[in-house]
Amino acid sequence: MNSEAEFEQQDDELFIHHRIIADPGQSLIRLDKFLTDRLPHVTRTKIQDAVAAEFIKVNGKVVRSNYRVHPKDVVTVALPEPPRDTEVYPENIPLNIVFEDEHLLVVNKPAGMVVHPAHENWSGTLVNALVYHFSQLPEMMGNEGRPGLVHRIDKDTSGLLVIAKTESAMTALAAQFYHHTIGRTYQAIVWGEPDPNEGTINVNLGRSPKDRRITVAIPDGSSGRHAITHYRTLKPLRYVSLIECRLETGRTHQIRAHMKYLGHPIFSDATYGGDQILKGTVFAKYRQFVENCFKLIPRQALHAKTLEFIHPATGALMRFDSELPEDFTKALLKWEGYVSND
Repeated sequence: MNSEAEFEQQDDELFIHHRIIADPGQSLIRLDKFLTDRLPHVTRTKIQDAVAAEFIKVNGKVVRSNYRVHPKDVVTVALPEPPRDTEVYPENIPLNIVFEDEHLLVVNKPAGMVVHPAHENWSGTLVNALVYHFSQLPEMMGNEGRPGLVHRIDKDTSGLLVIAKTESAMTALAAQFYHHTIGRTYQAIVWGEPDPNEGTINVNLGRSPKDRRITVAIPDGSSGRHAITHYRTLKPLRYVSLIECRLETGRTHQIRAHMKYLGHPIFSDATYGGDQILKGTVFAKYRQFVENCFKLIPRQALHAKTLEFIHPATGALMRFDSELPEDFTKALLKWEGYVSND
C-alpha cells in the first residue's frame, strides 16, 4: 500500500473537499457505501458518479465504486470547484406547513426569513428549519448546502414554496421549473396605476455592473437572461395599485426589476426605489400618511400567493393559495381608506 506522502498531492486543477482516513479496525466495505455513511445529504448515486468521473480516489489511485475500503485507507474527494462551507446546522424554527406527504411539502414562508444559508445569513433560515424537522432531504447537484430546495423567494418576500423530500420528487419538480410549467402568481402593491392595466413584460434581466445585488432590465436584449412577467391590475387606488403577477420565468428579483422598469416599483421596496414617494401630492399630511404606510410594511409589498404543479408521484394537479400576510393587508386597507376619503 502506498504511503500517505505518495498520494497527498492532487492534480492542480482539483480542490480537495473531503479527506477521510479509514479506522485501523475498518471492516472491508464497498467504497460507495463507506462514503454514503460519512457524507450527509449525498446519495449513493452521486458518489458512484463522482467515482466514475475520477473525482474520488483511494490512496491517490483511481478505483471503482465496488472497491473494498481497507483499514487506514485514505479516501479523497477532489472537485474542480473550491470547497465552501455547506454544512447546515439544524435549528428549531417553526414552519408553516400547508401541505405534506411522503414526497414533498409546501410551506408558507414569512417575510424576513432567508431561504438558505449564505453570506451574512448563516443561521435562522428556512433550510436550517427544514433540516431540524426533516432528515435526509435531497440536494441538487451543484446546489449543496440547500437540501430540499428546488426554487426560492427573496428574504423579504412572503409566500409559498415547494420542498422536495425525495430524490425523485426533486428531479421531477426541478424539470417542471426548468420547462416553465410551474404555475406561480404573486400579489404586490406598486406605485401608480399601470397603463395598460394588464400586459406582459418581456425584457431581459441581468446583474447591475454597479451593484451585483441589484437586477436591472436590459431592453435591447444585448445581454442578461430572458425574463417574462405577466401582470394585471386587481385594484387601482390612484396613488398605488394592487396587482397580480404571473411568472413565466424565474429570474432573481424578476418582479421587482420588471415593475421598476415599467415605472411602477413595488411599494416600500428600498432596493428598487419603492421606499420613496413616487406618486401623489407634496403636502405634509400626505407625506406623513405614506410614511405611516411604510412603517406598516417595512419591506417590499410582495407575496407569493399561489403555486401550481404536477405531483411528481401521483401525476395529480396540485394548487395552493395563501392568504395575504397581516402587514400587507394593513397597508392595503390603509390605502383603500385614504382614497375613499380623498
